[in-house]
Amino acid sequence: MASYSTTMILLSVLFSGLLYANGRAVDLVSTLTQQSQFDFFTLALQWPATFCSTHENKCCPENGCCAGEHSQSPPGFTIHGLWPDYKNGSWPSCCEGAAYDESKIAPLLDAMHKYWPILSCNDISSCNNKTNSFWADQWEQHGTCSTSVTGDQYGYFLTALELYLKYNVTEVLLQAKVKPSNSNTYPSAVLISAIENAFHAKPQLDCKNGDVIKEVRLCFTKDLQPRECVEPTSCPANVRLPKFAFLEGATKTEDWLLSAVKTVV
Repeated sequence: MASYSTTMILLSVLFSGLLYANGRAVDLVSTLTQQSQFDFFTLALQWPATFCSTHENKCCPENGCCAGEHSQSPPGFTIHGLWPDYKNGSWPSCCEGAAYDESKIAPLLDAMHKYWPILSCNDISSCNNKTNSFWADQWEQHGTCSTSVTGDQYGYFLTALELYLKYNVTEVLLQAKVKPSNSNTYPSAVLISAIENAFHAKPQLDCKNGDVIKEVRLCFTKDLQPRECVEPTSCPANVRLPKFAFLEGATKTEDWLLSAVKTVV
């Protein structure tokens, strides 16, 4: 009898465990299904002058922050990432998918170094809490959740590059007379209006240290057409767009900046 009771208890515990495991599996399947059905993309474009002046982990000389005027990157906004988002302000991350493999994007590496430069190193992955490269982290956090639209790693990075080249925020702002300056401020509304008029969709501005532009974010439908961003702008009424440190020399003028930006398109 005792043996029977023990057996029943063990079976009960085992059965409960199986139900719990199945419950988690169902939740996981539900989560993965939901992640594949995100609502839109955010293309986050960072202003390197802000990032490099405030970020300590520069790991020179390989880092893009240390390249100065010899950098391959145009002196303007560069890509931070292409992120799938939900309409409620949350986002999927760290979905199932292939591990980052740089050999898969070998044909894109020249463009990646130019338009998606690595400005930090030895970052801790949000997915596995391990040290990761910047591009690997973007793929594992966001790219794996974008595959229903962009496909594999090559497709994900190529899609971001194509959107960046087609929707040139730096050129739009320069044409609106918004130029890098360590003293001038500009109304946030001027930046938003210039971008909205150019791309027919309202962007999101993100600031650091109060009024310093850190990022401009453009939003796109899953058909990769411009749409309004849902998150409010975090910047005050007037903002600053600081100069790059390597633009301080007499020969590095705003005309040089404009000509460099025009090489993007």
